[in-house]
Amino acid sequence: MTALSVRVRSYRPQRRHLPVLGALAVLVGAYGFGAVRYPAFGSGQVVLDIFIDHAFLLVVAVGATFVILTGGIDLSVGSVAALSTMASADLLQHRGWPAYAVIPMVLVLGAALGCAMGLVIHHFEIQPFIVTLAGMFLARGLCYTISTESISITDDTYTTMAQTPIPLGAGLHVSPSVVIALVVVAIAGHVLHFTRFGRTVYAVGGSERSALLMGLTVARTKVAVYTISGLCSALGGVLMAFYTLSADPLGAVGMELDAIAAVVIGGTILTGGSGYVLGTVLGVLVLGIIQTLITFDGTLSSWWTRIVIGALLFVFIALQRLIARRSR
Repeated sequence: MTALSVRVRSYRPQRRHLPVLGALAVLVGAYGFGAVRYPAFGSGQVVLDIFIDHAFLLVVAVGATFVILTGGIDLSVGSVAALSTMASADLLQHRGWPAYAVIPMVLVLGAALGCAMGLVIHHFEIQPFIVTLAGMFLARGLCYTISTESISITDDTYTTMAQTPIPLGAGLHVSPSVVIALVVVAIAGHVLHFTRFGRTVYAVGGSERSALLMGLTVARTKVAVYTISGLCSALGGVLMAFYTLSADPLGAVGMELDAIAAVVIGGTILTGGSGYVLGTVLGVLVLGIIQTLITFDGTLSSWWTRIVIGALLFVFIALQRLIARRSR
């Protein structure tokens, strides 16, 4: 017996990895069930279509991961994403701005809103739930000041991004939005796991008091994670505009709940200090594959997606609590 085989046999997953492994097990199980029940479900393009359909949610959920890792919450992400699409459509269609100027503008807008909420949370010591709830209403209200009706986007750059597939061979393809989303995931993973800022994020989520005693930049970190969340929300709005080629003041309603659900199902603990970007990716895929299964069935209402996601949330929150108790 080789040393490698001994190490493989003696490996035991750490407790903090169990929620991520649970999300992976749900994903594999759901995909296997779909592949057995529906022959077309086994196609590799089905998985790629989940990425295509949820690229904007993945980016928003990555931003939410930073916030939740510090023990915070951001309820404004869906409204900020909608504001991003509305601002983009208005500047493109009604103001005549070029896309290369519009996209940076809305990204700065999202980051500025996130930064403002982070500053209020830190300096006024108000609960993130209240501040981001106010941010949600503010951003949604700004959507209606731009237009009370949906706006179509006919800009060449946005149309190209929406309609140009990236071939992967064997008849498979993804959209440019998927590539952008995966780049965001890679950058976020590097920042969280290989930089001092990332280690500070985990430390703040583990114990803010301890982080202060260690001399870490707690205030700067808390403001930064909300800025990152706002930036990712705005970028998610841009990707949503690529996907739909339109903007609606009622767009992305409930996206904040989908993002939080994806983060929690992916193993990030709501109290902060533990979680992985890879888990968030798995969480988004779980949401997507549940929706796809219900679509393939054809006899179930789309509301069953919410029912199943709610049940999964209960299961994963209970798993997190169980792990937390055993680790004490």
